[in-house]
Amino acid sequence: MVAARQNERLMVSTVPASPTERFFANPWLLLTLTCLFWGGNVVAAREAVGEISPMSLVTGRWAFACGVLLFTARKAFIADLPLLSQHWLRLLLMGGIGFTGYHSLYYTAAHYTSGLNISILQGVTPVLVFIGAFVLWRTPVRPAQAAGCAMTLVGAALVGAHGDLSELSAMKFNFGDIGMLLASCFYGGYTLALRTRPKVSSMGFFVALALAALVSSLPVFALEIIGGGFMWPTLKGMLILLYVTIFPTLLSQVFFIRAVELIGPGRATLFYNLTPAIGATLSTLMLGEPFALYHGVALALVIGGVTMAEWFGRR
Repeated sequence: MVAARQNERLMVSTVPASPTERFFANPWLLLTLTCLFWGGNVVAAREAVGEISPMSLVTGRWAFACGVLLFTARKAFIADLPLLSQHWLRLLLMGGIGFTGYHSLYYTAAHYTSGLNISILQGVTPVLVFIGAFVLWRTPVRPAQAAGCAMTLVGAALVGAHGDLSELSAMKFNFGDIGMLLASCFYGGYTLALRTRPKVSSMGFFVALALAALVSSLPVFALEIIGGGFMWPTLKGMLILLYVTIFPTLLSQVFFIRAVELIGPGRATLFYNLTPAIGATLSTLMLGEPFALYHGVALALVIGGVTMAEWFGRR
């Protein structure tokens, strides 16, 4: 009998995992797809111009996402609700700044600047997080880390100046570029706040933030309607809304959460550097935007600077 049970266990252990199990056990594939979906959000933002208004996209995105999450992750959310309710104001601020504020500026910036600029400027976020960690918690800074931060900021300045740094001295800034930099600051602040988030499950926490994002987007959506900026989505606008709900919002978060469980947040965060490169590539290939020399230099500075800062930070 004992031998039979051992043989049964051996047979079970040698059964190949299903394709789904193998997929969710591969952190590198999960993180690559996550960055691909985030990079695709740049194309969606640019294509949304004239098809769906910015706050319609933001509010619709979180309305659909909340519907899906409350159906699929309601058990985790209900189990965590007693603790989450104690931090309702903090969650409302995190969802309002990190999700609503960030995406409102992101989609508005797409009306005034190129997808290439958006892609590169969002790559500044990790360095802003690094600087914020130093200011708030006095995280030690090594010379190579400081040099990496400086490289990234120079790259962002080069994009903001459209390759002509003399524009910085003349204070000539594109409204969309400024909006994207502010959006990066918002997401950086949200990321810093994650360090002390409530000790609940990842999915329960994400549902709470999605609800906070939806609630906080409603007043801004109302202002868009009152100000005459609202427009009914076209068919293409509805398809864009469907894309940003399914891919950059839901699947990316699920994939990223799973990847962090497999390899930890430090190694997973390094993959964020792929996002500006993918976004810039997609903007060139799908939107036909011209890739100037300063874009290449700025992209190299941003990605190289973030990689340098994070690499030496890990060591």
